[in-house]
Amino acid sequence: MRLILFDRGTEFREHFFPLTLSRPLWELRCGITSLGEKLQARTGIGDAACFLPDYLAATYRTRTKCPVNEVSALTGDDLFLVDARVKADSFDVPAGGAGEVGLNEQGEILYARVTQADAKKLSHDNFEAFLDAAKANLPHVNCGLATWNYTWDLILANPAQLVADYAAAGRHGIEGAIEQPNAIRGSKKDVYVAPGVTIHPMVVIDAEHGPVYIDEGAEIHPFTRIEGPCYIGKKSILLGAKCREGNSIGPVCRVGGELEESIIQGYSNKYHDGFIGHSYVGEWVNLGALTTNSDLKNDYSTVSVMLDGKHAIDTGSPKVGALIGDHAKTSIGTLFNTGSCIGAMAIIMATGKPLPKTIPSFAWFVEGLVTKGFGRSTLYETAAMAMSRRGRQWTEAEQAMWDAIFEITAPMRKEAIQKSRRAMMAK
Repeated sequence: MRLILFDRGTEFREHFFPLTLSRPLWELRCGITSLGEKLQARTGIGDAACFLPDYLAATYRTRTKCPVNEVSALTGDDLFLVDARVKADSFDVPAGGAGEVGLNEQGEILYARVTQADAKKLSHDNFEAFLDAAKANLPHVNCGLATWNYTWDLILANPAQLVADYAAAGRHGIEGAIEQPNAIRGSKKDVYVAPGVTIHPMVVIDAEHGPVYIDEGAEIHPFTRIEGPCYIGKKSILLGAKCREGNSIGPVCRVGGELEESIIQGYSNKYHDGFIGHSYVGEWVNLGALTTNSDLKNDYSTVSVMLDGKHAIDTGSPKVGALIGDHAKTSIGTLFNTGSCIGAMAIIMATGKPLPKTIPSFAWFVEGLVTKGFGRSTLYETAAMAMSRRGRQWTEAEQAMWDAIFEITAPMRKEAIQKSRRAMMAK
């Protein structure tokens, strides 16, 4: 049997902007692993293929071994198609059995079990045609499967998911190097230090309230405190960090200052002092010294987020920080408001006070105004330089993807620039 993960190019994926501008939904993190890894583990299917918006395909092929947007993957075996927004921990649908299509209340396909015989009868013109044909020809099941609906769902679920993923991993013990003196609080069964990890003297690992998983090649500098539950990704470095509970830090990150109940996708720098809490930070982000976000309103009411800069969405939680897209850069002293949404490739200059809650992708926020700045070519040059410093290459496919993202995000950015121009002329 073959698992087919899909992230359809619908308006729903905009709920996860700016993070899904540059990656499929299943690549988002929650806990120790990605959403896609969780679904693959839950189904127990090793053979996998995937379908995602076309503009992401060429770049994603360089990051995965599975077939990407290849219609041929829909033949030759029984298929189990799963929407990437389905929560793995409550996904109890058997992979084997007769063909059927699971629909939510809106009539959207959340999963489809398609036998090899059924597949031969369906359209293979493209993936959308295949899904439509499956819906038209196979029995329907009205399912109440739990789904991820917004990025802050991942942030809020992260502490509990870290605990569950640690238990599922089934690892504990010290396989890396811990220099003395150090302190490990709580049960040693709740600490795993992978091979190749270096932990300097004067580090505290506090597993009293949750497990700590430090992955291969990570390095923890003196005067760092790590509170569980927490995951620190491969080759990441913590530099005297106050790593509070509930954090998932992806690979090759540099983290200092204070971090609480946040997810960093990977390859990002929060090197200096400053607080990031209840936030999701993408890849290749650089947060200048003292960059800080608010994650709690003074009146303790629930936080709202404006993904499009216009319509407020109530998160239902009193604690939500910032959503920060890939390649965003902040100056020293940047202050993010509660529930901020910072677009990919955005350049942020501090104003000495909390910034607007929404800043579009590719925008240059300078002296309190959204501008075009020096354009995207300059942003691309910076992105290429940042990637080369971590052994990654800026390719033609990468640039084509970001050109497409530039067009996708153009309407929101143009409107914000025009609004800033009107404000400047009114002064």
